Amino acid sequence: MGDSMKKNSVDVLLLISVLAISIFGIIMIYSASYVWAEYKFNDPFKFVKNQGIFFVIGVIFMIIISKLNYHKYYDRANTLLIGCLVLLVLVLIPGIGTVRNGSRSWFGIGSFGIQPSEFTKLALIIFTSKYLVNNEKLVGNFKKGVLPILAILFLVFGLIMLQPDFGTGMIIIMSIMGLLFVGGVNFKFFLKLGIVGVLGIVGLIVVAPYRLKRILSFLNPWSDPLGSGFQIIQSLYAIGPGGLFGYGFLNSRQKHFYLPEPQTDFIFSIISEEFGVMGIFIVSLLFITIIYTGFKIAKRSNDLFGKYLAFGITFQIAFQAILNLMVVVGLIPVTGVTLPFLSYGGSSLLITLCSIGILLNISRYEK
Repeated sequence: MGDSMKKNSVDVLLLISVLAISIFGIIMIYSASYVWAEYKFNDPFKFVKNQGIFFVIGVIFMIIISKLNYHKYYDRANTLLIGCLVLLVLVLIPGIGTVRNGSRSWFGIGSFGIQPSEFTKLALIIFTSKYLVNNEKLVGNFKKGVLPILAILFLVFGLIMLQPDFGTGMIIIMSIMGLLFVGGVNFKFFLKLGIVGVLGIVGLIVVAPYRLKRILSFLNPWSDPLGSGFQIIQSLYAIGPGGLFGYGFLNSRQKHFYLPEPQTDFIFSIISEEFGVMGIFIVSLLFITIIYTGFKIAKRSNDLFGKYLAFGITFQIAFQAILNLMVVVGLIPVTGVTLPFLSYGGSSLLITLCSIGILLNISRYEK
């Protein structure tokens, strides 16, 4: 691969789509959160200001990273992953990690929170991409090729489950499974792993009965409308009446203390309520454009590390978006997963924009 770099129209399409959906996310965070922010903090701009700061920092990082040769991450993959593993251990220590919504997943810095699991998602994709490049001939052998990377994957998953953060853990597993599949791992392995995964989920439910409540409420949320089924019911109440064009910007009813923390996991419900089918269509179109462009960059990369890295980043964004949307419309139980680019969450937005920066850099190198 030469050092010559050539920009093409796909770069511009990806960049515009990402900036458009992120800016729309900031606007919707204000709409979804100002009622709650004014009540709790006496500042209707509390959440949008925090997200705006992370957006500006994220865009600056994205531009810088888009100019850095992505092969630098190949050389530092081990260091990045070890650093993230240390952070995942530190966040579990009382006094260092901060508990929010029942999970010890955060480092509190003033009014901001940094979530190390978000950094780990990207670090593990970089590490797995490097591993697949170095072990290309071994991926057909389960013990020598697949088992080592699975051991690291489940170590990361185990540390995240100690917080506990099941949603993030599932995104990491799904993203790496997608990457292993692209890397040429035998399909029979995924079938066997699926069975193990189902048994594992059953085990996690037995260990923490609140997960069973979530599943039962998902099957019939009206069996406990004021308890475990509350969020799904309120989300559906937001989506249902939206119609073609919705109630209009700032006119959501469910954000008035019906839908809990609407600026995070359930921001899509507020978008549906205020902008109706047109809002859903525009957001979906932006996601499809970003995911399609990501896969196109991966497919046309003539460098194996770049190919795996682009696939991994795109898988992660796609799986996280799909998982969040499935929760919001009641197809799966509540997992606590945010919607990329749109939901309130500084760490998530920052890392997603950095990931896009890497994608933009990979797309600069052509055959």
